[in-house]
Amino acid sequence: MSTPVPSFDSLDKIYDPTAVPKQDKRYKKILAEFEKVHGRKAEFVVRSPGRVNLIGEHIDYCGFGVLPMAIERDVIIVGATTDDDTKVRVANINSQKYPAREFDYEGKEKVVTIDSTQLEWSNYFKCGYKGMLEKFRLDKPKGLFLMVDGTVPAGGGLSSSAAFVCASALAVVTANKLSISKTELTEIAIVAERNVGVNSGGMDQSASVLSEKDFALHVEFVPKLHTAPVPLPSTNPKLAFIIANTLVTADKFVTAPRNYNLRVVETHMAALFLAKVLNLPSVDTLKEVYDLYYKDSSLSQVERFSDLLAKAEQHYPNDNTNGNGYTLEEVSKMLDIPVKELQARYMTRFPVETDYFRLVQRTKHVLSEASRVIEFHKACENSQGDSTLNVLGDLMNASQESCDKLFMCSCPEINNVCEIARKNGSFGSRLSGAGWGGSTVHLTTEDNVPKLIDAIKNDFYRKVYPNITDEELDDAIIATKPCSGAAIYTGF
Repeated sequence: MSTPVPSFDSLDKIYDPTAVPKQDKRYKKILAEFEKVHGRKAEFVVRSPGRVNLIGEHIDYCGFGVLPMAIERDVIIVGATTDDDTKVRVANINSQKYPAREFDYEGKEKVVTIDSTQLEWSNYFKCGYKGMLEKFRLDKPKGLFLMVDGTVPAGGGLSSSAAFVCASALAVVTANKLSISKTELTEIAIVAERNVGVNSGGMDQSASVLSEKDFALHVEFVPKLHTAPVPLPSTNPKLAFIIANTLVTADKFVTAPRNYNLRVVETHMAALFLAKVLNLPSVDTLKEVYDLYYKDSSLSQVERFSDLLAKAEQHYPNDNTNGNGYTLEEVSKMLDIPVKELQARYMTRFPVETDYFRLVQRTKHVLSEASRVIEFHKACENSQGDSTLNVLGDLMNASQESCDKLFMCSCPEINNVCEIARKNGSFGSRLSGAGWGGSTVHLTTEDNVPKLIDAIKNDFYRKVYPNITDEELDDAIIATKPCSGAAIYTGF
């Protein structure tokens, strides 16, 4: 039996001690608001956090592991139950922005209707509700009175949607006195979020549910979802992370053909090419190439990545574009696959636009980044205290350089924030999330947090966004330490 979702009776088991006074006020406020809105006492409180990816960008869809951590920002749900009906009455502490909603249980087969064409906040609750009740198939689930408070900024690349779905699923379990393991909760939340049209690989939900306080999480996807806690170094002063959202939003629908979709196709083509020249069966992810080629090897994981990188450089032909990549016709010849077949297999379901395919650069990024994840994990496990911060920082900086120059998924604003941060006491700064905008993550120490935040506010936000409000600034830049994953709170 896998570990059950933990219950904690004090906030210092969930959050860093420095955050407890602020969180204590917040919990008291939502409990009071719950009573005011629903006219009854709360019976349970659950929470699930957002996450930030510390290292391992654009390698999950190639089959390689990533290294996120849960952050302090989270979704809390306070609830009470009734046996009088099966209705769900869900309110939000920010009622102006997120009006109260009510819906009813629709029976074991349907559970609840979710219209994913509508951008509706309560859909995320319905996802968790539906996922759990599809699993447990109750004749008559409890009627619910709920109050939600979320502090994970939406659209900042910190997985606010996964935090909400995980907290919702946990609320349903807790209300109906069901028992579930952390792993089952994660697996249900991964599938449940697809009800709002988000096809996620599992990193976000794993980090939200399975993280432990003071630990990051190494998440692997192949051959199946597997996680291991990674102890972050004990340093004096303590380490801390700053997350700064550039507020640049890449419209995925518009930019995906030249950005995200194209990178996925390029990594598939790279794997097909390496499998061919290394005499392996035809596989189309770089993780499969790595696993097949080194299945009986005595080399360490990091040595394997270096070796495969060297072999890739040796086998790739020179391009005729001064480093800009290969045409589709050239790729077709390299793979011995007709152009029409390549288009049908990789460029039809998701649209792709490009003149050249940069297979060499993408291969270098994916293999070196996958190696950095292993190196980051090892450095944490064999921590030398303060000096380990330099090692981790160097890996984060190398990751950013690779994302920028080889994977080309950075942008001027990300580069600008990272440069400002490094000049003001960040050991390592990089983009976090898909890139082309979104968030950045910075490793520093507790004593340097105010200085670093001020520098980014003054040298980036106030210059680039002169009309930014204090409220927008507080959402855009946050300090955090690794916090607990999903939990039931009983100390009220």
